[in-house]
Amino acid sequence: MKMITSVLSILRPVRFLLVAFTCALVLFSNAFPAFAIDSYQSNPTEGTTQLLDIQRKTDEAAKEPPEGLKKTQKEANEGLNEVQGAADIDKQKRPENSGDAKSVEEKANNFLDKITGK
Repeated sequence: MKMITSVLSILRPVRFLLVAFTCALVLFSNAFPAFAIDSYQSNPTEGTTQLLDIQRKTDEAAKEPPEGLKKTQKEANEGLNEVQGAADIDKQKRPENSGDAKSVEEKANNFLDKITGK
């Protein structure tokens, strides 16, 4: 029994440090949330036009019998997919239109080079 109590008395400071570290982690994770500085800040009314067009297509599709494979493939090939079509295709980020955007690997290498002083 003495061995168990001595082990528990040794672990008491470790337990305190673990609880303190966990509390600090929770505090800082809530105080400093992730920042999305580089992201585009959209206007809440921007998507209304596209949504109305999608709603119109949905209403038309509900009134008609199911579409055939050829019509579905034709609409899907016009843009990103059958439902979205080419809506906002110019606003979406892809490797083709990213320009000089850096990959995560390049950003990490630049950061590590700054730290190491290379």
